[in-house]
Amino acid sequence: MTIRILIADDHHVVRRGLVFFLKTQENFEIIGEAQNGKEAVQLAAELNPDIILMDLVMPTMDGIEATKEIKKINPAILVMMLTSFSDEDHVIPAIEAGASGYQLKDIEPDELAKAIIKMVHGENQLHPKATSHLLSHLSSKQNDKKANAFTELTKRELDVLKEIAKGKSNKEIAASLFITEKTVKTHVSNLLSKLHLADRTQAALYAVKNGMM
Repeated sequence: MTIRILIADDHHVVRRGLVFFLKTQENFEIIGEAQNGKEAVQLAAELNPDIILMDLVMPTMDGIEATKEIKKINPAILVMMLTSFSDEDHVIPAIEAGASGYQLKDIEPDELAKAIIKMVHGENQLHPKATSHLLSHLSSKQNDKKANAFTELTKRELDVLKEIAKGKSNKEIAASLFITEKTVKTHVSNLLSKLHLADRTQAALYAVKNGMM
């Protein structure tokens, strides 16, 4: 499987460095480069990448706004934030915008390659600092909602949530629970709605926070 990658960063040297490294990796194809968020949105619509490596702070349109727009165009496109910022004011909006990954630019190249592959196979990839901020945010957010949200889930939805918390893809969950991938998708959609969560990343962290692991 070839993973089609779009890189969005306003720094030419950073883009060139990413392109140079990622081209050395088997099954990676760099299909486009964007200098700002607006270009990223346009190229995402034209090229339909599997994953976008998105800088946060860019001129014209930042990474957060670009991610929101891209998710409206095609929710299936994965976005990994690749940034120098690890504070809560950047992490939380990025995840809420629809990013499935959040890594810092000091990540080792080989680790970045591994994170890209894992994301494409259904695992969310968050830097430990991003995870810490998100857990704290989810905790306070969920405390404002129903404390007994878990009671609204069916047994099978709980089973699926536990598997999501283990970082499993829909295919792996289907195999573990002996159900179809289509059924898994239905359960995921239902449990996200019941728990008032935006995506699998939040679901996994919510499950961990509430002692399901």
